[in-house]
Amino acid sequence: MKTLSLYQPGRSIIHKIDPVTKLLFIILAIFVPIIIGTWGAALLTLLISLSFILIGRVFKKVLPILGFSSIIILSVIIIQGLFYVNNKAPLFTLGPVTVYREGFYYALNIALRIYNILVAVSILVLTTKPSDLIEALVRKGFSPRIGYIFSSVLQIIPQMMSTVDTISDAQRSRGLETEGRLSARIKAFFPLIGPVVMNSLISTRERAMALEVRAFNSKRKKTFLHEEVKTGYSRFLQFILLAILLAAIVWRVLS
Repeated sequence: MKTLSLYQPGRSIIHKIDPVTKLLFIILAIFVPIIIGTWGAALLTLLISLSFILIGRVFKKVLPILGFSSIIILSVIIIQGLFYVNNKAPLFTLGPVTVYREGFYYALNIALRIYNILVAVSILVLTTKPSDLIEALVRKGFSPRIGYIFSSVLQIIPQMMSTVDTISDAQRSRGLETEGRLSARIKAFFPLIGPVVMNSLISTRERAMALEVRAFNSKRKKTFLHEEVKTGYSRFLQFILLAILLAAIVWRVLS
């Protein structure tokens, strides 16, 4: 049975780290490069995130995300290298086109930050069960609605992919050509997108009804199916992450 989640089962130490610690790492990976403001800090954070991805053995699952994002990031580098407002020193010239050093390094800093966010979020998404993440947030005092929003965000891509595959199979069984030349794919796109959107709306309505039947809006105190597992190293890691974030803020204020 196809799971409606990007989670990849595993027994690595990254899988065993609790979801709250991974959320703190995402905050660190996003804000520390912004606070420090140098591309060196962004590169170091990215290398740390990639090492966690390798330890978790989910690097292959991150490659398509990075590959797709690289197309957009490349356009940012080209535009900033050519038209950044502070461009002064030429970096290199290709015929009549001149790429400037200031715009290139500015775009490089942006690119590293984007990759940081993507890889850090991938650590959480690929090595954490959505149910564990939601349960951890609710235990920390967050509203169940926040947990449901997180769950919906994490599952929307797998759900859409599953729906597209199902509808594509159904349309092919009825003789619609969905593969082959680009023109055939474009022609098949419009009959496909309508059922996908309608199916998503119906699924949302059914999910809302299911939540109401299960007393989702009840004000009573929630109970949990599993006992909370507390580990000393998780608290230690959280302390280290918060200390690094605080140190970055202090360094920025004093510099």
